[in-house]
Amino acid sequence: MLITFVEHFLTFVLNQLKPFSEILMPLFEIETHSHIVIAWSQDEEGARGILYEYYPSEEAIRITQRPRDAWVISKSALGINGKTDPCDTARDCLSKAAGDKVHAIRLYMQQTGTDLDQAKKIIESNMVIGW
Repeated sequence: MLITFVEHFLTFVLNQLKPFSEILMPLFEIETHSHIVIAWSQDEEGARGILYEYYPSEEAIRITQRPRDAWVISKSALGINGKTDPCDTARDCLSKAAGDKVHAIRLYMQQTGTDLDQAKKIIESNMVIGW
């Protein structure tokens, strides 16, 4: 009786799970005139929806499904040479500001007491590093 119950339970649980291939989502590169957005989505339409959710005024000019599940940015292509030192406070401000640079600068100034020029440099350098 217990074995039958366990068999039925396991069969039920396994039937509720999606196949592993359906759980994995492809990585998409969505290019606009101002941004390159990297997002996981089931398909191109979903990737476009992600773009419009976060950047409703942006138009997708290119959407490419990446061949792998990772996206690599060359530091030298961004002009970053040597060691980088991301600032946790600046990254937190960028996150709270949803990527809005001006708002992130204001938040950084409020949290640290830094002047405008220094806050701008710190926020912009952390945007280049990636937040």
